[in-house]
Amino acid sequence: MDAIAKEALIRKYNVPGPRYTSYPTVPYWDNDAFGLAKWEKLIVKKFSDDWQDISVYIHLPYCESLCTFCGCNTRITVNHTVEEAYIDTVLKEWSLYLSKMKVKPVIKELHLGGGTPTFFDAYQLERLILGITANVILDPKAELGFEGHPNNTTPLHLKTLYDLGFRRVSFGIQDFDPHVQHVINRVQSFDTVQKVTEEARSIGYTSINFDILYGLPLQTLQSISHTIRKVKHLKPDRIAFYSYAHVPWIKPGQRKFTELDLPDDEEKRSLYECGRRMLEKAGYLEIGMDHFALKTDALYKAFVEQKLHRNFMGYTTQQTEVLIGLGVSSISDIGNAYAQNVKTVEEYISSVQAGTIPVFRGHVLTKEDLVLKQHILNIMCKQETSWYGTNESCMSLFRALLNMRELEKDGLIKTDYFSLKVTPLGKMFIRNVCMALDAYLQSKEKKVVQFSKVI
Repeated sequence: MDAIAKEALIRKYNVPGPRYTSYPTVPYWDNDAFGLAKWEKLIVKKFSDDWQDISVYIHLPYCESLCTFCGCNTRITVNHTVEEAYIDTVLKEWSLYLSKMKVKPVIKELHLGGGTPTFFDAYQLERLILGITANVILDPKAELGFEGHPNNTTPLHLKTLYDLGFRRVSFGIQDFDPHVQHVINRVQSFDTVQKVTEEARSIGYTSINFDILYGLPLQTLQSISHTIRKVKHLKPDRIAFYSYAHVPWIKPGQRKFTELDLPDDEEKRSLYECGRRMLEKAGYLEIGMDHFALKTDALYKAFVEQKLHRNFMGYTTQQTEVLIGLGVSSISDIGNAYAQNVKTVEEYISSVQAGTIPVFRGHVLTKEDLVLKQHILNIMCKQETSWYGTNESCMSLFRALLNMRELEKDGLIKTDYFSLKVTPLGKMFIRNVCMALDAYLQSKEKKVVQFSKVI
């Protein structure tokens, strides 16, 4: 396909859409049919079996300064006395969950996200992990990872977490251009990133990830090329190459700059195409939406073996049905239901200290939700899905196939009576394929929700 035709497709499909960390996506959750009592009942039922593998995500929201591009739930402070009370609360929340479980859970994956987990002192992080794993079974092959800020991730952080079993670390790079760094308030030198990366490797971390964003304010082809060249030099094992989501109506910090500072749609796609080509030339393979990995990394191996999984933490090699989210704003997924914690630190601490699991909204999946959820997961993780040999009586699935006709005509997918495959051209439009399957998004009675654009 020539460049003109590809640009026409980009203009056609660059529409607002979800990122599909869940299905249904959060704005379409049926919160009226959800409540704490129902959530606790579902937890008890889920853990009534003899053996239960789980993943655990812990949200540590504190940052010393606000990165204006960030869409995460954060609390900005330089007061580190908040650390102890917050860790105490997370451990108590975990004890509330354990009290609902009839069997001892087996942790196969644990991830510290934020915010800035390395805002916390290494001792506090050690206390957190020892408290989480004290009364459970930690799988010998469990994957433990954390997000680190290059400016404050110390050798003591790295060594302490390594000794606790962590082998994965993700550093937020975003862009190495000084002008871009200044406008997004995320200033970190290449030397700092190189030092912390080399330190992690010398300690023994086997999977290092870099987050890079395209579409940032003041970003150009020259700056993204400069960034990728620097990244290639450090050779991280994985790269998350994300599209910047401009949602100032949700994150007021993004109002530090305007739409005039952002690359337009075609420029943004050029940034991605440039970065993708450079990454592939450097030996990285695209394994899913926004994610690249070297062939030596476990994430690539899972993709090849069609064992890749996706949850609220992103792509993972661990296919647990249950994800328990701890901490302010965290989201849990127990397979047939979701629940999200309250979004302010004060309300979170107050609720947990009162002995209440701090969820404030959620969704219990219908039979139709479960069918569509699995097909969307298949598309995101395997780039194909099939309904051959199933007894699915899901009208929304068949309506979705009608929605796919335009995608197939444009060469983004191939379908037959029983399956769907994303074409090489369609890889950059996987979100659009998922949107065609999204019964809530496609409903004539759908409520209006503002999403960032898919490209």
